[in-house]
Amino acid sequence: MEVVLRVLVDYKIVDICIGAVGLFGLYLMFDRFKALFFDLALPTEQFMKQVSQMVEHDKIEEAITFCAANESKPLAYVAKRILERADRENEAIDHALDIAAAEVAPKLTKNLGHLAMVANVVTLIGLLGTVTGLIVAFKAVSFADVSQKQTLLAEGISIAMSATAMALMVAIPTMFIYSFLHARQTKLFSDIDLYSNKIIETLKARHVAPFKAHNVYPNGMRAEAVSKGKLPPAPNGKVA
Repeated sequence: MEVVLRVLVDYKIVDICIGAVGLFGLYLMFDRFKALFFDLALPTEQFMKQVSQMVEHDKIEEAITFCAANESKPLAYVAKRILERADRENEAIDHALDIAAAEVAPKLTKNLGHLAMVANVVTLIGLLGTVTGLIVAFKAVSFADVSQKQTLLAEGISIAMSATAMALMVAIPTMFIYSFLHARQTKLFSDIDLYSNKIIETLKARHVAPFKAHNVYPNGMRAEAVSKGKLPPAPNGKVA
C-alpha cells in the first residue's frame, strides 16, 4: 500500500488520469454537438412542408427522391422508408415506421451515455486523489519528524484539495453539457415521432374516398332511389 501511495503521489497519477478523462469528455462533447446540431439535424418545418405538399398531390416518387437526397438525416430517412410503403396496407406503413425508427436510433444515442460516465468517473478519480492526500497528511502527523510534520501535512492537504478541485472542474461542465445535449437528442426523437406520424396520416387519408352520392348509388341507382322517394331530386330538378 505504501508503494502504491508513493507512485500515485510522486508520478501525479491522479492528475494525469483526470486530464486524460477530461480530454476524452471534451472529444465526446464536440462529437455529439456536431452530430446533434449539424450532421443529423434538419430544418423540420421547411422539410415537412415540402414533403407534405408532394404527398397531398400524390407525387410519392418525387417525395421519396427528395427524402433520399437528405437520407443522412434521421427524419428524412424515416420519411423515405414510410413513403416507400405508401402503396401497402396501413399495417405495413406503421411497421415501416417502427423499423426505420429503430435503425436511426443508434445514430442519435451514440456515445452520449459515455459523457455521463465521464462525469461520474472523473469525480471518483478526484475522490481517490482526495483520499490519497489525506492519507499522506495523516501519516505526516503520525510518523514524521517534528521539523517535517508541518510541511508534509500541508503537502497532503494540498494533494487532496487539488485533486478535488480538478475533478470538479471537469465534472461540472461535463454534466451541464450532457444535459444540454440530452435535451437536443430528445427533441430530435420527438420530431421524428411527430412528423413521421403526420406523414402516415396524410398517406392514409389518400385512401379514403370522399362521400358523394354516386359512390353510394352507382350505375344509375340514384335515379331509382329518387323515384321511390328514398332521395330528394337534384337541386336543378333533374335526377342524376
